[in-house]
Amino acid sequence: MTSSGTQPLVSEGFSGRMRVQDPALPPGQHLVDRFPVMSAGPTPVVHRRAWELTVTTPSGRQTPWDFAGLTRLPVEDVVADLHCVTRWSRSGTRWRGVPVEALLREVDDAGARYVMAHSYGGYTTNVPLEDLLDGRAWLVFDHEDEPLSAEHGGPVRLLVPHLYLWKSAKWVNGLTLMSHDAPGFWESLGYHLYGDPWREQRHSRD
Repeated sequence: MTSSGTQPLVSEGFSGRMRVQDPALPPGQHLVDRFPVMSAGPTPVVHRRAWELTVTTPSGRQTPWDFAGLTRLPVEDVVADLHCVTRWSRSGTRWRGVPVEALLREVDDAGARYVMAHSYGGYTTNVPLEDLLDGRAWLVFDHEDEPLSAEHGGPVRLLVPHLYLWKSAKWVNGLTLMSHDAPGFWESLGYHLYGDPWREQRHSRD
């Protein structure tokens, strides 16, 4: 889920055949029992001790975080269902991380309504600020009781499970608070600006 700044190289799995709809899942989704690895471009490898994230306010003020500082904030265990725009879903995935709102309490978010998430490698995705608050989004660093692997977005990824998985930016290293919405990487290529799985908001025309 990243861009290298060149023509995107889309890994295997971004297309697939339709399957019988499970009524317990969002429209068009099917359950899988493994965690598919899908990304555009190479996988950044960043060690926990080298990881950094910068929160930038609408006024331009920046607050840096390292891994030790992140894990000094309240840590939560999260169980979430995941829904990928490529039509697979995985239920009951287990994570450990810090609520995004815990970081944002440390900054002045006056005037902010949207957030652009940035990743190592250049990937970006936009999310309304309210969708990152009230226990709806986390910066996660463990998956299934193990440190989050690079292929799945480690050392830290954004987790926004109520939206399609492309919004849960892998290898996250920045959150820019914005007063107006703007498209990220996949959104600028025609994906939906919001991405609600239950409304099948896959593409800009949906």
